[in-house]
Amino acid sequence: MLEVMKGIFSKEDSTSKDLAKERLRLVLVHDRIGVSPELIDDMKEELIEVISKYLDIDEDGLEMDLDRNDNSVALIANIPVKSLNNR
Repeated sequence: MLEVMKGIFSKEDSTSKDLAKERLRLVLVHDRIGVSPELIDDMKEELIEVISKYLDIDEDGLEMDLDRNDNSVALIANIPVKSLNNR
């Protein structure tokens, strides 16, 4: 699942075929758990806003995904931290 988000949010070069395949996988996963890609984008933006109050993060490197097991859904986030904000 993490690979799906990497494919969408990463800056690495990938072929159009690979990118389309990853996007399709993401859409299928989100359809199964009832979460739209737009909602994921909104959640990502809000997480960035909140976390940025406390940490200096690499927004471009942030990866976020939902992973579904039999009876549960987990939010998985990889948030690169540059430094702590001085408060």
